[in-house]
This record gives sequence, C-alpha cells and structure tokens, in this order.
Amino acid sequence: MLLPSFSSGYRCAKLLRSLVLWCSLLSALPAAAAGLPNETERAELRTLLTAAIAEADSFEDRFDAEVWLLAMSTRLARFMPDAAERLELLRHIHREARRVDLKPDLVLALIQVESRFDRFAVSRAGAQGLMQVMPFWKQEIGRSNDNLTDVVTNLRYGCQILKYYLDREQGNWTRALARYNGSSGQTWYPERVFTAWDYWHTGDL
Repeated sequence: MLLPSFSSGYRCAKLLRSLVLWCSLLSALPAAAAGLPNETERAELRTLLTAAIAEADSFEDRFDAEVWLLAMSTRLARFMPDAAERLELLRHIHREARRVDLKPDLVLALIQVESRFDRFAVSRAGAQGLMQVMPFWKQEIGRSNDNLTDVVTNLRYGCQILKYYLDREQGNWTRALARYNGSSGQTWYPERVFTAWDYWHTGDL
C-alpha cells in the first residue's frame, strides 16, 4: 500500500482510519428497469445512456474508497465467497454509482434485491444481469451488441437508468425505485430495497 505525503494532517487521519479498518478486518477473519411511460422521457434517457457509455470514472478519493471497499467486502461475503471477485465487483459498483452521483450502498441494495449478485440472472420479463436491465435499451441507444451480463456494462446502464428516475422524481427515492421496478404508485419494491440498504449501512441482518 502506497503511503501519501504526511504534510497534511487531514490525509494522515484518513490513512490512519484506513489502517485501523484493515487491521480490524484482518483480525476478524436482487425488477427490471422497465420502459418509460412516454416518448419524451424515453428520448431523454436514451441520450443520457448514450453519453454514459462513452465515459469512465474512478474513485475520487483513494483512501475513502479503500475504507468503503473493505467494509462492503465483509458484507458481500455472504453472497460472494471469493474475496478477489468481491473487491473487483465493489470497485466497479463504486465507480459507476459515483459517476452519476448515486450512493454506492444503495446500488448494492438494489442489486441484492434484483439479482442477489448473479451477473447471469434473467427475469421472466427478460431483464438481465446484476441490475436487471431490459435488453430493449441496447437498441434504444444504438448499441445492440452490448452484453448486459458483463458487469461493467450492466452497472453503467442500470445506474444511469436509476439516476434518471431519481432526477425525474426530484430526489424521492420511493417513487424513483418504484419506477425502476415498473411498479409506480406502489411501495412494496422500495421497501424491499430500503430493508436491504439498512444491511449495507450496518452489516446487521
């Protein structure tokens, strides 16, 4: 692990926090993104998805990301036993969520509800992958060859779609999640995601 400059007390404090978490962890050793209701919204989201595919981001802050990765890895272990696979997936989730200003732990909760972290999951409606994205979106943005079982591709689509709904609902998570699931006006799906979200916050079942 590369050490930062110690000229900043703030950076030192962050490094210390990261090291403490490392030590504590070492000693402790699953709805489809449904179609939009009208063509105007469909066109708006198509534009956003097209732009999203062409972009790529990484962690904004290395040490905060490290702390997050380590904490989430212990919680993801019940779904994915392989540590390297967990950290790789978490890195992608963190990047794609932050790229569109979503909370990474909320995306984790949604994935738990949608697919239980099965990248090959397919719903009865035909939604695919971790975030259960409907294949018609590939044609909508002119990328018919995209593979929705690919982790990064699926996360890029799913996070952009969820962010779009959140913006349309002016930050109301209950309505945004219901729209993502295709159950607008109902609360059962958001409640499931919120229950899962609490696990990613606290680590308690």
